[in-house]
Amino acid sequence: MNEDVQLSRSLTLTSIIAYGFAFMALITVFSTYGVASQISQGMVAGSYVLALIVMLFTAYSYGQMAKAYPVSGSAYTYTRKAISPYAGFLIGWAILMDYLFIPMVNFLLFGIFFSAAFPEIPMQLWILVLIVVVTYVNVKGVKVGARANMLVLSLSLLFLLIFSILSIKAIVQGTGTGMLLNIEPFFNSNESFKYVIAGAALLCFSFLGFDAVSTFSEEVKNPKKNIPRAILIVTIIGGIIFIIVSYLAHNVWPDYNSFKDADAASYEIMARVGGSALESAFLAVTAIVVFGSASAAQASASRVLYAMGRDGQLPKSFFGKLSKKTKVPVNNILLISLLSLSALFLSLTLVASFINFGALIAFAFVNISVIVLYFGKERKRSLRGIIKYFIIPSVGCLLNVVLLFNLDSYSKILGSIWFGLGVLYLIFLTKGFRQKLPEMEMDKDKAV
Repeated sequence: MNEDVQLSRSLTLTSIIAYGFAFMALITVFSTYGVASQISQGMVAGSYVLALIVMLFTAYSYGQMAKAYPVSGSAYTYTRKAISPYAGFLIGWAILMDYLFIPMVNFLLFGIFFSAAFPEIPMQLWILVLIVVVTYVNVKGVKVGARANMLVLSLSLLFLLIFSILSIKAIVQGTGTGMLLNIEPFFNSNESFKYVIAGAALLCFSFLGFDAVSTFSEEVKNPKKNIPRAILIVTIIGGIIFIIVSYLAHNVWPDYNSFKDADAASYEIMARVGGSALESAFLAVTAIVVFGSASAAQASASRVLYAMGRDGQLPKSFFGKLSKKTKVPVNNILLISLLSLSALFLSLTLVASFINFGALIAFAFVNISVIVLYFGKERKRSLRGIIKYFIIPSVGCLLNVVLLFNLDSYSKILGSIWFGLGVLYLIFLTKGFRQKLPEMEMDKDKAV
């Protein structure tokens, strides 16, 4: 790698928030609503509340670690620096499941939506088109991506506002429950709370945008201040939007067992709320948001690979190299695009199963990293320190572990296989743990 080439600090707080929301894909609440309704027995809003609580604890820990290590790498860097290089490598390997497969999910969704609207054109062609466009945007640099994300965010918020207004109007006119105030979307006394937990285990991944924010720490201005702010803003606003939309959707269509197709439940809800016009608008906005999410996901994944390559834990000559012109990891972006071609033959269910496992493991270890760094190494053990650096991250870790064990068995099996491969690679890389992992020490890569 040419040491003179570094990531460019060109992103503002607004830009990095837009990246987070683009990665999060705010209208993902519609993509998962039907399945989440059945898993949670209709208590989707309650599941989102629980998921938001868990994510707020974890977002807090991400913010604390971003202050200490304002560099690329996210959970990988935090765990590596606070706990050990071995732990950091395994967490980086785990989180790669999310970053490498989330773009594939978006490419698949794009193909599914547009092949449904234009059945004469093969789904594979739509997927190829989006892969090419997303790759081009990210290779051109973060400024181009930031402008695209602002457009995606604006359209998403506009559509969500329109949906909410039309839903309220329909409910007032007697559609669905006919009640604007209803506790059942949050908690149903006739159903076990375990369904709310199961729903939260699925829905917490709607919040992955705050994690993506931290991967741009070396490209945002004043990262020690702006990264923690952006993480909390993305988590809180995203959570509130998810809760409101899922609450209104339940009241519009309370009988979650009557959907013709749980995966396409949102289309049925759109038709009930706003007819074919809203259905068409939903298709158009979803396509745009899927593009934004795929772009942000691909960009974030390339930064994680860059951080691991720069440290020598992946081949540095390939993964740790930046473009002299655009100052972005072009090799990594192209590799992710190449891997994304597997979306041409993989199913959406299979790809989505990989995502769940790695995220919760990484979230748990970021919470543990706060404890090890601040409470352990820095010995911040005043009453305030105990609360900030032990109690809060301990609760966050525990909640993530609870959700991890509530994942479906398919996710846990696939995730364990991937994690096991990471362990084998680590053993190979360290020659049976007889050698230290290669690591690049940089002044800006040290804790403050």
